[in-house]
Amino acid sequence: MSALKDQLRSDLTTAIKARDALRSSVIRMVLTAITTAEVAGKEARELSDEEVITVLGAEAKKRRESAEAFDAGNRPELAQKERDEAAILAEYLPEQMSAEEIQAIVTAAVESTGSAGVGMKAMGKVMGVVSPQVKGKADGGVVAAEVKKQLGV
Repeated sequence: MSALKDQLRSDLTTAIKARDALRSSVIRMVLTAITTAEVAGKEARELSDEEVITVLGAEAKKRRESAEAFDAGNRPELAQKERDEAAILAEYLPEQMSAEEIQAIVTAAVESTGSAGVGMKAMGKVMGVVSPQVKGKADGGVVAAEVKKQLGV
């Protein structure tokens, strides 16, 4: 079993004992998402820590998008709840990369693939190099925007 999943289960017990309703509901939701991912496909399996981080990242992204939608719908109390949930999820994710770090990685990838000035045709090639380096540490939309910017798209 992954160490991160064990940590989540331990934190769930602590949150329940402390009567922290928000934290316990968020951790329950994540554990359910992890279990769903484990039984998806033809055969049930245990997720690795890296796969658990992928699930956590997807759940955090859902919370960010929901908060934006609630803001746009003039529902600030629901948007704040989603942000609070995202903050709890962020505690289990790796430290997010800064814009400068992302820019440096993308610049190196553009140079190594010889894609400077090629345009949108090189997007897939550059993203293929960049994605493994930033997986779980940066939002894909931010990375894609930086790649487009550097490719001159």
